[in-house]
Amino acid sequence: MRIISVNTNGIRAAARKGFFDWMQKQNADVVCIQETKAQEHQLDDPVFSPAGYQRYFHDARKKGYSGVAIYTPHEPDQVHYGIGWDVMDEEGRWLRADFGNLSVISLYMQSGSSKDERQQLKYRTMDYLQPLLKEMAAGGREYVICGDWNIAHKKIDIKNWRGNQKNSGFLPEERAWMDELFGPVGMVDAFRQVESGEHQYTWWSNRGQAWANNTGWRIDYHVATPGIAVTARAVEIYKEERFSDHAPLTIDYDYQIR
Repeated sequence: MRIISVNTNGIRAAARKGFFDWMQKQNADVVCIQETKAQEHQLDDPVFSPAGYQRYFHDARKKGYSGVAIYTPHEPDQVHYGIGWDVMDEEGRWLRADFGNLSVISLYMQSGSSKDERQQLKYRTMDYLQPLLKEMAAGGREYVICGDWNIAHKKIDIKNWRGNQKNSGFLPEERAWMDELFGPVGMVDAFRQVESGEHQYTWWSNRGQAWANNTGWRIDYHVATPGIAVTARAVEIYKEERFSDHAPLTIDYDYQIR
């Protein structure tokens, strides 16, 4: 089973850069997209409905903002639009598709970099999600929560860790929350099950020469329950083409949908 996660920073912009041409060559079972920045009714062009794929969107109420999507060649048993909490749902940040005993979720965590109000909202979301994620980890169902979590977990996950310790995305409180997530909460960083190396980033600032110098952050994850995380066997951060300021993260699992 192949699952791809990517923040497109605008699905229409990514399409113009060839994202869907690339996606159709990947033979993916599920593609999770974050930051669509579009309403589904604005995506009538055939490029957004590639042959063989079904598409599901959870849009933000505010036009041109946030939003998540899932593309899959498989028929889900059920699709859940939102998490049942307005803070997340009004901004289109959670979409879940169920396939047998597996649920795949496209998640877009808030960024707190613009102002303190947004950082406090991010903390509220972290507090809300933690018990839910703990319940998921222990519940017997398999989950892969793909997305832009907007937190670099460890020093290995960010190039300039010294200079970013007071910046949103690498704050001590955020990193401690990730310690809990991949510790007592019981979830697993599926990427690190396979790849332990340095300089593995998924996002680069558009400022300066961040991309050219690989001054990046690893903030995109497959957060998985232990049973499916252990089956992760291959990972790829695709950087041959640039569809947005994030790179697609692909993980192959020794797991079959249904």
